[in-house]
Amino acid sequence: MQQGRTTISKFLIEQLRGAEDQADLAALLIDVTAAVKAIASMTAKGALGGFLGSLDSENVQGEVQKKLDVLSNDAMIQSCEWGGLVAGMASEEMDDPYTLPKEFERGPYMLVFDPLDGSSNIDVNVSVGTIFSVLRHTRIGDPTVADYLRPGVEQVAAGYAIYGPSTMMVITVGKGTHGFTLDREIGNFVLTHPDLRIPEDTNEYAINSSNERFWEPPVQRYVAECKAGKTGDRGRDFNTRWIASMVADVHRILMRGGIFMYPKDAKDPSKPGRLRLMYEANPIGFIIEQAGGAASTGRERILEVQPSALHQRVPVMLGSKNEIERLERYHREYDCGADKPFASPLFKDRSLYSSDDVRV
Repeated sequence: MQQGRTTISKFLIEQLRGAEDQADLAALLIDVTAAVKAIASMTAKGALGGFLGSLDSENVQGEVQKKLDVLSNDAMIQSCEWGGLVAGMASEEMDDPYTLPKEFERGPYMLVFDPLDGSSNIDVNVSVGTIFSVLRHTRIGDPTVADYLRPGVEQVAAGYAIYGPSTMMVITVGKGTHGFTLDREIGNFVLTHPDLRIPEDTNEYAINSSNERFWEPPVQRYVAECKAGKTGDRGRDFNTRWIASMVADVHRILMRGGIFMYPKDAKDPSKPGRLRLMYEANPIGFIIEQAGGAASTGRERILEVQPSALHQRVPVMLGSKNEIERLERYHREYDCGADKPFASPLFKDRSLYSSDDVRV
């Protein structure tokens, strides 16, 4: 290994020096990196390893599980359950929290994760990722569902891995956002992107435009202005991007700026949002804020949303701070009836889409 290169273990020890349970938290994050390496190996082999395709099962969200969804979930559990660092774990792929086997010591943390974000892209070789969040366990005994239902401001660490041309991990422990690249020759993650910062302004936005007819008027208004470019109110041109893998879209934003939107829509009014608060919105929101960006539901800061269910969904808008603030302003104007030209017929009854509704 070249002299002067900072490995992820050395970095975490330095970042957490003097913090409560710093050795345990650093060790847990190292266990997470071990799982990430295993998942990276499976995704890299693809069809050669027999890992592609779907199973005959669905997760709690009603989504068909891919083989790699389940294998990635198993890899994370097996890497983190035995070391006496966690009291329990919760995953997007499991209906209920995972209770550790009796023979394993309970630790001071709870790990929450999405083992393979963007798994619908696995079979077409598009970048996918793993998202994780660490919460402190504050009482004796196995955690209950209620123990996990903590707002994002209580996270002590969060991160994601992206499996692309190179495997990278992006981590925050509340002291900035930092990126590490897997050096396959030495088998370790090396600091390559210290102190990532998201520009406050941007000309790029990511959203699934096929749902435009279902969006709330403030989002329709924002996107219409971006599309109008120099000829519209914004007076400058915008580019749109959409990968359909949250980790990949967020990674691009961290590298060069932009915003990501998965807003509330009227396609299924029973769902207040599309992305999972605990497994996706909170950890990514923490990462984005630590990089100088903003993360919002459109009506409130994501990290301040009080969870009411383990698999709760919320609208998500995050990235460059000034654009997210503009989106929040458009939502406020809509909620008080100040944007009548943008009143979509899909949202005639404003009471159905009140600010309280997105907090459920």
